[in-house]
Amino acid sequence: MALHIIAIGKMQGAEAELFNEYAKRIKPALTAREFPAPRALTGAALKRAEADKLLGALPRECFVIALDVRGKDIGSEALAEKLSAWQQRKNAAFIIGGADGLDARVLERADFTLSLGAKTWPHMLARVMLIEQIYRAKQINAGHPYHRA
Repeated sequence: MALHIIAIGKMQGAEAELFNEYAKRIKPALTAREFPAPRALTGAALKRAEADKLLGALPRECFVIALDVRGKDIGSEALAEKLSAWQQRKNAAFIIGGADGLDARVLERADFTLSLGAKTWPHMLARVMLIEQIYRAKQINAGHPYHRA
């Protein structure tokens, strides 16, 4: 099944290069969709507009993983197990919100909420960290020595 990353904000520079480096290693190819943050909106209106874009981009019959600081912080091996199980059932989409986080509708739609830890990360760097963990999970599942605990 297909993997997707759907996010608010356009990557540029070094973060985009690193993201693309990991993306080209992932087979079958991962789909990444980015949406610019609406500049004229703030607060709840901004989060609602972002949620409309994120939820509207979800593939049909998709297992949705929302990235949120209040989500479950799991290790690489556990993520590899979960990713394998999710992909056996259907497409899987990781959702990353804008700087103000995700609207409640996105969190309610999520089948799983994942945290990258208690620290606060810039959203562009979080995308790089996520794709590296997806790559690592695929390598763990393939029995490749990339992952060394």
